[in-house]
Amino acid sequence: MTAHHPEPLTEPLVPMPALTPDALRTAVARLTPSRVPAFVEDLVEATTNAQQTQSLAPLRTFVHTWGVFVAIQRRPTLAARLRHLEEVVSAGTEDPTDAIAEIRKIHADAEAEAGL
Repeated sequence: MTAHHPEPLTEPLVPMPALTPDALRTAVARLTPSRVPAFVEDLVEATTNAQQTQSLAPLRTFVHTWGVFVAIQRRPTLAARLRHLEEVVSAGTEDPTDAIAEIRKIHADAEAEAGL
């Protein structure tokens, strides 16, 4: 059962931050403090890869990934819905088609909200 039941829109816990490492780190620390180590690790990896390849692509990917993450996490109901849908897909007990489509929509909406 993956049918989405619309719930009242909740105000985001924090405003959408600028798409900079410092602003995203602040938002991650406020929304999901347990994810700060992963954020820092990803930032170091992206920076290292950017230097090695002499390309900004790794940093763009980093900003995209964490911008979408913050856009979703700042709305707890949406974040919980995404976790549920991901569990449906990974459980493999139901047809995942609807869940995958909704996951894609959540990510697309988050990209748009973040200005990506």
